[in-house]
Amino acid sequence: MKKIIPLLSLLLATSFAYAQNSSISGQLTLAKGEQCRLIVSHADGNKLVSDDTILLDKTGRFRFLSKITKPTLYLLKFDSHQNSFTHVMLEPNNKIELELRFDTAIEIIDITKAKGSANVELYKQFNDILKEYAYKNNALSVEFNSLSTNEARKQELVTLANAMLPERNSKIASLLKNNSNNLISAFLVTYFDESPADYIEIYETILSNLKGKYDGNEFVQHVESVVKKNLGPGRIAPEIAMKDPEGNIRKLSDLRGKIVMIDFWASWCRPCRMENPNVVKLYHKYHDKGFEIYSVSLDKNRADWVRAIEQDGLVWPNHVSDLNGWTSSGGATYGIMSVPSTVLVDRDGKIIARNLRGYDLANKLKEIFGE
Repeated sequence: MKKIIPLLSLLLATSFAYAQNSSISGQLTLAKGEQCRLIVSHADGNKLVSDDTILLDKTGRFRFLSKITKPTLYLLKFDSHQNSFTHVMLEPNNKIELELRFDTAIEIIDITKAKGSANVELYKQFNDILKEYAYKNNALSVEFNSLSTNEARKQELVTLANAMLPERNSKIASLLKNNSNNLISAFLVTYFDESPADYIEIYETILSNLKGKYDGNEFVQHVESVVKKNLGPGRIAPEIAMKDPEGNIRKLSDLRGKIVMIDFWASWCRPCRMENPNVVKLYHKYHDKGFEIYSVSLDKNRADWVRAIEQDGLVWPNHVSDLNGWTSSGGATYGIMSVPSTVLVDRDGKIIARNLRGYDLANKLKEIFGE
């Protein structure tokens, strides 16, 4: 069974002694006479730091209190079963209640009850899917190991096991898509981080529902970075809305219905300036057929930016910049790490290709528009 990526198993940093606002209370079913301690940890940058160790009472009950000002993800581990753990996304003033048990057959902590927030309820549903397929896989493994000579049945079992992964992933993807407004979805989607391109729509949906509401949250930032890295052909080009040299807002979406090349450049970028004559030539050749250019400058100096536009004859009207250089919001939206850099967008706002220049750009436009 695939486990949550350890690096992203993040928890809260506050002391039990000073707890005020938020709490995680629960009961862990224990074997008769068993003693167990709850270990609570949190992330400090890239380090996992232990916060507290709590001895469960004889009935298995525990309570962790903490004063937090922002959503924080806890990792709960129990010393008697070091390989089993669970997560809790705690937001300020949450009062979380859990009922847990060790499921030794598949080596997980089973969440039998979770209430107090939509985040813990979603995590339970996620855990239930993992549990369901862990049991199915376990049953197949037991049968497989019991067979000695029936090679045909062994192959059937292998085929069944292989079919379970896409089935399980489909259920998880559907669960996250339907609950993408819950912050913990930004954590749970890391389950797909080994092949994000296959599930990029889920990342995009989560980002669209959480960005703005949870800006600065590291899981939302991670989702955003995945989306940027996977802005390839077929993806919807994210909006850019920035000021032109006169201070007017120009939106990329206003050019919907045209073939648009987003051109990331700067006056100080020599390769950009060398490419500009080719860009101007293609603009004049195809503009009347529906070709537009949306130029995003990574300049910091307005005068240098405007002067370069005039010197290079960049006659199209869609020139924008926030004059923040490499921290340009437009560049950040597309994960731009170098210039020149281009994104070609179709009439429906979907990305056709990235980083076409020179001969490659001319050929692609010829393919779209003809001679």
